[in-house]
Amino acid sequence: MFDVGFSELVVIGLVALVVIGPERLPRVARTLGHLVGRLQRYVADVKADINREIELDELRKMRDQMQKAASDIESSVSAEVSATQAELDLAGEEINKSLEAAAGEGKPAEAAPAEAAPAEAKPAEKKPA
Repeated sequence: MFDVGFSELVVIGLVALVVIGPERLPRVARTLGHLVGRLQRYVADVKADINREIELDELRKMRDQMQKAASDIESSVSAEVSATQAELDLAGEEINKSLEAAAGEGKPAEAAPAEAAPAEAKPAEKKPA
């Protein structure tokens, strides 16, 4: 931060010794040490808070991206489901029409799937004993 070498510190110490005096210099140096320590802790706390806010902002951006991707996937899946449902409805209508046409002509419906036409239950034949 500051470019202060050892020779500059010696000069500052000698000037402080002359100005403050040898009796009060240790107390002043101790007070300055405590103040510098507090300042360093404060700066470290501010840096940590800033880093936390940056990480929190990045996490929020990532969450928003994930939510957007999830909604995109959800919309594409629901579009595919509705398209498939429409195709199945059309196929069901075609099967029903072919069954109605076959029933109207009197022909048995040979290729009728089990879901489209329910199978008729035949009574069990009893043989006389």
